[in-house]
Amino acid sequence: MKRFALALISLIGFAAGDALAWSNHTFAAYRAFEKMPEVANAAPVTVEPLEAFLKAQEAAIETLLAGQEAWAQSHLEVYPPRPATLAFKASAMQTDEARRLAFLKALRVAPNSKFALYIQPDPWGPRPDHATMLPFVAVDTLPEQPNSTYRFVGLKAGDMVSPLSVLASAADEPDYGLDINLWADSPSDWGKTYGFGALPFGNPALYFSTQAPFHMGFYNEDRVIYMAAPFIKKTFPLLRTHQYTSLAALAFRTGHPYWGWRFTGLALHYVQDLTQPYHASLSPGNSSVKLIGINLLAMAGFPRMKDEMIVLLSNRHLALEKYQNQLIYNAAQSRQETAIEKTLRGGDKDASYPAWSDLYARDVVSRQSYALGARLTDILVDTLPSGYVSDPSFDFGVKESGIDLVAELSQQDATKRAKLDGAVAELLGNFGAHSRNVVRGVLKAGATK
Repeated sequence: MKRFALALISLIGFAAGDALAWSNHTFAAYRAFEKMPEVANAAPVTVEPLEAFLKAQEAAIETLLAGQEAWAQSHLEVYPPRPATLAFKASAMQTDEARRLAFLKALRVAPNSKFALYIQPDPWGPRPDHATMLPFVAVDTLPEQPNSTYRFVGLKAGDMVSPLSVLASAADEPDYGLDINLWADSPSDWGKTYGFGALPFGNPALYFSTQAPFHMGFYNEDRVIYMAAPFIKKTFPLLRTHQYTSLAALAFRTGHPYWGWRFTGLALHYVQDLTQPYHASLSPGNSSVKLIGINLLAMAGFPRMKDEMIVLLSNRHLALEKYQNQLIYNAAQSRQETAIEKTLRGGDKDASYPAWSDLYARDVVSRQSYALGARLTDILVDTLPSGYVSDPSFDFGVKESGIDLVAELSQQDATKRAKLDGAVAELLGNFGAHSRNVVRGVLKAGATK
């Protein structure tokens, strides 16, 4: 059983390397909320540094974070308790810098996280004035990737800003280094003190690998898989959504709407990640029987099928993300709306789901996404060039910057492409509906009486 688990670790290690679920959540989030009255019609809010919110509400934050820890210990099946030394303690005597550091450590996020004052402007809006833009490193602790579409506009304390821009911008922020190197075997000082233990899967030397267990949730696999590899339960998107939604509700209740919207955006990220089937399933399109068989062959000294599966899963994951991002970005640049924009903002499905709860991401979002995995895989294999998604000798990640999937698919069968476009629209429709339900739940919890 132990050898099977070790083989399976290497099989899902690909996922940690592809830990981004949707490329730049902000682009899709603008469309998801631009027609939602609670967001689109909300009054502008005053920009406030994190340190100001923490200082004003430190006693309430101490109580809230203690409650978050109690909730995690009672509701999460696999949860390493937070070391007592990391508990947040209110103290009027500590400096703003010390209070901020204590807060980040109590959340067990990377203490070098920027939490800069910024927005990503709507790509459908006017291009930002270059003089207002922040360098990438002012917002993100990670290296900027080739062909980056990120544009960050700096804000100052006291500025007035729309809740839509705060919410949409923060929806991408957890990919800016917040969940990097939090493990005992990570190359960081903080990982050794946070109490999460060793990285459950992936390579601890690769920074994106260390983010994956916070952005993926394998909640729907067969029981035999969990028995053989219990480490796959060590994922924490539910922890992050609970932390940030409860912080958002506190901020709204206590008169800090900027941080109400921003913490809501942070929570959204983890829910949105789980709408991507490659973040909710170990191996979309492959049965548990096949997964077990391939791992047994690898254990017997025949790893070829396992190695090929790793490459194919990674390639399909990356190709889906790239195509989705190209569609949204190209539509914005050409100012030509497509079915994706319409389905992102359409609210017809919102009420068909249960109301938001702390376990909604597991019980509703992940379950739905997992169920879509096999059909999505069939469509990807049938539609995309076979060299990208069916050839294990090709590494999509290495070649990605030079690939234009939209241009290539425009030369192929329109009926096949329509199936892929429909699948992407369906996934992003789920992205929009679940995102709006999160916001409704947070606003209800944060309402003042």
